[in-house]
Amino acid sequence: MKFPLSWLKEYIHFDIPPAELAEKLTMTGLEVEEIEYMGQGLNNVVVAEILEINMHPNADKLTLCRVTDGESDYNIVCGATNMKSGDKVVLAKIGAKLPPGPKFIDGLEIKKSKIRGEASQGMLCADDEIGLGDQNEEIIILPPSAKPGNSIVDELNLDDAIFEIGITPNRSDCLSIVGVAREVAAIMGLEVNYPTHNVVESEESVDNFAAVEVKDSEGCPRYSCRVIKDVKIGPSPYWLKRMVELSGLRPINNVVDVTNYILLELGQPLHAFDYDLLQEKRIVVRSAAKNEKLVTLDNIERELSSEDLLICDGDNPIALAGVMGGSSTEVSDLTKNILLESAFFDPSRVRKASRKTGLISESSYRFERGVDPNGVVNALDRASELIREVAGGSVAKGKIDIYPKKIEQREVKININRTNSILGTELITDSAIKIFESLGFMVIKSDSYSLTLKIPTFRFDIEREIDLIEEIARVYGYENIRPTLPNIEISANSTSSSEVVRTRISECLISNGFLEVINYSFDDPDIISLFSSNDSIKILNPITKDGTTLRTSIIPSLLKNIKLNLNHQENDVMLYEIGKVYTVGKTGQLPSELTNISAAVTGRRGMELWDKEEFDFYDLKNVVETFFESLSLFPFLDFEQSAGIKFLHPGKSAYITLNKDLIGCIGQLHPDLNDNLEIGKNVYIFEVDLDKISHSFSKSNTNFKPLPKFPYIERDLSLVVNRDISVSEILEEINKIKLDTIENAYVFDVYHGGNLEVGKKSISVKIILRAQDKTLTDEEANQIQKKTLDKLGLALGAELRTI
Repeated sequence: MKFPLSWLKEYIHFDIPPAELAEKLTMTGLEVEEIEYMGQGLNNVVVAEILEINMHPNADKLTLCRVTDGESDYNIVCGATNMKSGDKVVLAKIGAKLPPGPKFIDGLEIKKSKIRGEASQGMLCADDEIGLGDQNEEIIILPPSAKPGNSIVDELNLDDAIFEIGITPNRSDCLSIVGVAREVAAIMGLEVNYPTHNVVESEESVDNFAAVEVKDSEGCPRYSCRVIKDVKIGPSPYWLKRMVELSGLRPINNVVDVTNYILLELGQPLHAFDYDLLQEKRIVVRSAAKNEKLVTLDNIERELSSEDLLICDGDNPIALAGVMGGSSTEVSDLTKNILLESAFFDPSRVRKASRKTGLISESSYRFERGVDPNGVVNALDRASELIREVAGGSVAKGKIDIYPKKIEQREVKININRTNSILGTELITDSAIKIFESLGFMVIKSDSYSLTLKIPTFRFDIEREIDLIEEIARVYGYENIRPTLPNIEISANSTSSSEVVRTRISECLISNGFLEVINYSFDDPDIISLFSSNDSIKILNPITKDGTTLRTSIIPSLLKNIKLNLNHQENDVMLYEIGKVYTVGKTGQLPSELTNISAAVTGRRGMELWDKEEFDFYDLKNVVETFFESLSLFPFLDFEQSAGIKFLHPGKSAYITLNKDLIGCIGQLHPDLNDNLEIGKNVYIFEVDLDKISHSFSKSNTNFKPLPKFPYIERDLSLVVNRDISVSEILEEINKIKLDTIENAYVFDVYHGGNLEVGKKSISVKIILRAQDKTLTDEEANQIQKKTLDKLGLALGAELRTI
């Protein structure tokens, strides 16, 4: 919202500096984003009168003007053509320094010069040259009452400040000068001088000229109009043009400028139709038919939908309600009669139409936030009288006002004790009443501790007691509310198991060189189907064409990240993500939302120049084992080889289980899929269910033991087993022995071929033996070794290797 301070002062009288006013407005929620001070740099710029105009002897498009400031005459070379002898104009004398603007980016110092051989002792100025508007080839023509020699700053009241306020979506009532004046009045305890009008009407009734039918009363709860005959379209008077221009709008003509003036003044958008271009003289407000078309004022044909609201001349659409008028009834220089519209349209309908068509206007900006339905006629009458004053003509008697179901003021109750409790204030009822009345609220019931208020219809944002409490806080002044500490009990909340698991896994991955990424939770269904056979969930309102489905796996997102990095010559990439995945629920149940963690890696194992080996399956497996070890869950972790994971290499992949429960998978991306996705390097990935890990972690009991006091004994067992026996099976059988003296066991060699039988292989296992209360003897260690061999022989047919 942009406006000159001088306009605001027409409705409320105050005498504080602009910066102080800006601070007060900002502290109440109307953030002043910028103040532009006008009139600076206009010394030696004065009112002058043109005495004589002659053609330039050496240039067809230039004139020689002799002007006076009341004391001296000046010869000026001028390129404009809109002036005549006797006109009062703006003269920048020699030595004047014009401010920076659209025409002179760095400003301009006026010097005596010769133009095509003729001396020029100054410059006659256009609007943009003294900072009053957009670039203009015509000079300013001042009112006849302007006195030569007067400073132009005083003559045009340019000692002004332009405020630009950021209005939040809930405060549509402040998208007008009167709305801001109402706020200032509440803050400073003043009265608003609301604009008044007295419409001078002709004898002929408006019913003789027009009729209105509202077929969609939900989309248009109120529609009003007047007819104004015999207007004369032309430039606006200076005061009107200036106010519109300083508020950021472009002056067009006197009728359109009045509608913009009222929009800025009262916040009510209006629209003027060329009455003579209406074929049926019957306004119909209805929903658009499917695929119906309308050519808007920008001469673009728009295809409409049934949600769009139209203003029609009988059956023919002439405006997209609340957004933009149609070109067929546009007011032009030939217009003589107008039909002036003022209405209240449903905000959501205007918002949808504006977004769909890409048309965002000053009108739609206000309509979609909400205008005052009970201020429609007031704005119509004031605009009608202003048009009569600036464009002539006569206003037909009466107005058409279709308002079948009046929108009443809401009633909201507030408890003063509760207000003081929330704000930390000590307000009494009378103080609260004063604040609410200053905002235009009506007190209909009060007692010592509560108030019942009628909320004006221009305040759409006031619905509950807490909204009223906020009004008290901002008008009373946040700076006047004494800071107090809340009286609450403080208790330490224990960290949940899921948070601990998430943190430890992240720390482990980061310490191993991985970087965390965050991706959207939706993706292309074709990509998702490559990594999951589960049904996916469609998004009703997708924001992108390739993101229409909720993901069932994080892996596709990470592969896109890998590919993007490779395309930018980042060849060594280690990424992980903790995020949500979604699966379809059973019949009659909601979908499931799960938390997974996934990682993807490609490139070298290390960044050192001498280490050029590529990251492989076992490197990633070691990372997974490391973070399970950090959670003390490593003993329950297992990897089961499987060729059934369609997106992983059949010989370099495995299922990940925890306590025999499947929680994820790990492996190299399948070469065929690698080629289809156009990823030029081997990629290794894993994905596990974080919720299942957290559940196991919460149930695990980690017992810490003191450091051992006694030495350990090693025993190496070289076993011959069938080729189909896995390493994990051997280690599992050793763990089943459940001897406290077996501290650890791991495989250090696997061999097949040579003198071994066909179908056999040799696995060498190192067993660490230690007692907690003594040093083991060789005899005791041998007994444990024999028991281990017996167990392995019985369970797996293992034999001690002798060759």
